[in-house]
Amino acid sequence: ARLFHQAFISFRKYIMESGSVSADLHIILNDICCDAGKICLLGHVDDLFPFFLRHAKQIFPMLDCMDDLRKISDLRLPPNWYPDARAIQRKIIFHAGPTNSGKTYHAIQRFLSAKSGIYCGPLKLLAHEIFQKSNDANVPCDLVTGEERVYANEDARQAPHIACTIEMCSTNTPFEVAVIDEIQMIRDPARGWAWTRALLGLCAEEIHICGEAAAIDLVTELMYTTGEEVEVRNYKRLTPLTVLDYALESLDNLRPGDCIVCFSKNDIYSVSRQIEARGLECAVIYGSLPPGTKLEQAKKFNDPKDPCKILVATDAIGMGLNLCIKRIIFNSIVKPTVNEKGEKEIDSITTSQALQIAGRAGRYGSSFKQGEVTTMHRDDLVQLKEILSEPVRPVKAAGLHPTPEQIEMFAYHLPDATLSNLIDIFVSLSQVDGLYFVCNIDDFKFLADMIQHIPLNLRSRYVFCTAPLNRKEPFVCTALLKFARQFSRNEPLTFDWLCRHTKWPLAAPKNIKELVHLEAVHDVFDLYLWLSYRFMDMFPDAVLVRDIQKKLDDIIQVGVCNITKLIRASQSAAAPGAAEVISENFPLSRTRRDTRAVSDPHGAKSTEALSIALGAAGERRARNLKAYRSAARQEDLKSHGRGSLANRLLREGLLTQEMLRQLESEWQDQHRDGRYGLGSKRDDQKGSKEVGKKKK
Repeated sequence: ARLFHQAFISFRKYIMESGSVSADLHIILNDICCDAGKICLLGHVDDLFPFFLRHAKQIFPMLDCMDDLRKISDLRLPPNWYPDARAIQRKIIFHAGPTNSGKTYHAIQRFLSAKSGIYCGPLKLLAHEIFQKSNDANVPCDLVTGEERVYANEDARQAPHIACTIEMCSTNTPFEVAVIDEIQMIRDPARGWAWTRALLGLCAEEIHICGEAAAIDLVTELMYTTGEEVEVRNYKRLTPLTVLDYALESLDNLRPGDCIVCFSKNDIYSVSRQIEARGLECAVIYGSLPPGTKLEQAKKFNDPKDPCKILVATDAIGMGLNLCIKRIIFNSIVKPTVNEKGEKEIDSITTSQALQIAGRAGRYGSSFKQGEVTTMHRDDLVQLKEILSEPVRPVKAAGLHPTPEQIEMFAYHLPDATLSNLIDIFVSLSQVDGLYFVCNIDDFKFLADMIQHIPLNLRSRYVFCTAPLNRKEPFVCTALLKFARQFSRNEPLTFDWLCRHTKWPLAAPKNIKELVHLEAVHDVFDLYLWLSYRFMDMFPDAVLVRDIQKKLDDIIQVGVCNITKLIRASQSAAAPGAAEVISENFPLSRTRRDTRAVSDPHGAKSTEALSIALGAAGERRARNLKAYRSAARQEDLKSHGRGSLANRLLREGLLTQEMLRQLESEWQDQHRDGRYGLGSKRDDQKGSKEVGKKKK
């Protein structure tokens, strides 16, 4: 096996010296050799020969058709992909301004006055809001999202106006006016391609773009390549926003109209329970809640007659909901993010994110004439002020994504390659200029690998892999797998089939685990509806599924209204000493969520593992800080992160002063020995082995 591996390395060396293939293929060959080396090290000799045969089928055809593949994956001229849009001279108007400045209002007024129009937004909630607003103004408007189409006309004729999620916009239908909302999301690592497609491809006489001023330069450059000029209209915030000089510090200091912003479900659960323990009622909004539940919670919070005067939410409130908030309180100013490479990082929120969230306070037209923003903890406030005072980072590149047609052409040249391999090869060979980047494809590849063993044609496989689901939800991923398997047998997925596999009807949740499961079932219904608009014959019962989804939404609303009871039930059922009730075992918003570094398999806190988490937190955060931050600030953030985490653990009763002194002593010893926690773990394992030997 090792000789065979060496022979393959020799082959790679030969083609590198001969110069017969591109540098991109060298990278692929390097990856293959590394994987083969791992197989050798693991001793899986029987797997090695099939491994090389499988990849040989991928590589050798590439040597013959490399020129064709490079032409197909050339992404340097995206404007040419949309000949209909290039055939007309479009007027581009950029409405630039912060949250609560009226920029979208002015664009929508033009949309409503036009003979025909399309609104493209990032969320179903936003599309639904424009849909309602248009029809209330006697402007017939259809709603188009990935999961549904609602017609304004009873006879299902298409209305001249459409409100849609941006992925669903048509680049073939002509309109008088198009509105593209939240244009700064064109840089989003996962979804940016949808804004690029809308900006370059919409066939409208006027394109009204709304978003941050940070995107003006990029949009101007992109429109220069299409021969179109950009008119910029700047807006200022309509109500004042004040950054307070003091932190909240205690939930006893809450006032009506306060919104506490958290960046994890654990913090949502913890804070909401502590608030209700003080006799106050709170509304709860987070990303995985169904849109209907979010709207109901927002309505409850906004209602002056409702006793609920406090909101606990994630950054999901940043867009899509109209909320009467007086003061935004950041529970933390660090959050998990996914970078362009698909890697998870923990970092301080960006200026753009901070402004988007803080700007929700003091909405124009609400009962609060000005907004306020602060933090929960005193030591976060200085950094928040610093973040808010910085200029918003300019948007420098627009996202692109390979189309199904491009992948089909690749498959023609490489018929034996899997869809995941086709995408990998496409991205490795793709060429983009400085104005663009290829969006992250990890979610796509994850789904492609998951359903690879199921016999599907390439176009259907591609559609399944673009399904909008959270790959961290095992129940939803399993449902997609079942959908694909049933689809491959050419057996329709009926209402009865779906009810049987989701165990519908479902009861109201008795604890947090059951609430989370109900949210996952709602996502499965969403997935069914999404697929039903792409494969109507195979997913025939969309109307029935939508009906039970509304019923499930009501059940989830009941659960969210009783969330503190569910938390208590979950904690009483948990093992003694368990800190939390869901998969994130410990709400350390300043560290990577690694449960192994926090608790042992039995749920007891490990002081050594916690000391590792304390020590590594500063280093990880410093490593992930943005390039434009100064080195001095990085040092400040490192020490700030450690101190704040220790204070938080002390406040929550998870550490005592004595334990903290012991942890500091242990960490200093590990740091001095150069182990940084890893060596101690190995030493423990080594020690346990020696103890085992002695017992024998």
